Amino acid sequence: MLCKDEQESIALDELGAVLQVTLSGYAPQQEKGCLVDDLLSEKEQIEQIRTWWSTYGGYVIGGLGLGIALLAGINYYQSSRLEAQLEGSELYESLTEHVVSGDLDAAEAVVDKLGTDYADTSYAAQSQLAMARLYMDKNRDQDAADALRSVVDGEADEAIKLVARARLARVLLYQNQPQDVVDLLEGHDTAAFAAVYNELLGDAYHALGRIEDAQAAYQSVMLDPMAPNTVDQRLVQWKALDLPEASEPAVGVDTPAAEEPAAMDAVEATEAEEPEAEEVE
Repeated sequence: MLCKDEQESIALDELGAVLQVTLSGYAPQQEKGCLVDDLLSEKEQIEQIRTWWSTYGGYVIGGLGLGIALLAGINYYQSSRLEAQLEGSELYESLTEHVVSGDLDAAEAVVDKLGTDYADTSYAAQSQLAMARLYMDKNRDQDAADALRSVVDGEADEAIKLVARARLARVLLYQNQPQDVVDLLEGHDTAAFAAVYNELLGDAYHALGRIEDAQAAYQSVMLDPMAPNTVDQRLVQWKALDLPEASEPAVGVDTPAAEEPAAMDAVEATEAEEPEAEEVE
């Protein structure tokens, strides 16, 4: 049998437990309501995401696939371009060896391959410049002119065209076609080639008997601060002093014998004077 004090203690403990359970049933009602709201909100968000994905998920996947394909295509194109540049460089190097050795047939074969398989590289145009020099060495000035004309009229880089235009003008002067030189060069005396072009124009004007125009062209060369880097100003000065008086009758279209270069020298006379075109990487 329990004593009275022990019975009272047990009764109090039981009452406390009942009160705790009762209070716990009422106090967290607000927290339970918040929890339910949060659960409903998360379910709504998940449902919204599912709805959006069912509508636009295909577009997202397609866009990702397109982006990956585009990146792969760009990488492939850049890799192909680099490979073409390397192969074109090797072919051009072999061409220069054929030009130095004078092997015309081998050189023409390389030029044909560069023009066919590597037309979108700078080596295709530069190979025509090299062939023009070889043609002049072989006294085939018209073939040289045709090779240079193909560069001038083609899709080559503008820097290469400037070189080709100047060399073509020299070949035309050698062929005694000064009017063609004027038509070729007038309006193109730009950048570092201004002095080169003006000297060639002066030679053409002189051959045509346009003495005042020749004097003006040579004077432009003498006043050009960039001229010492591209032409021999002393030679240009000698040409200017050698001009007849403007009042004298025209000398005709025949180039004076003292100024007519040899076939090979017609193209190479100012190789050191002309700035070389930059290779396109």
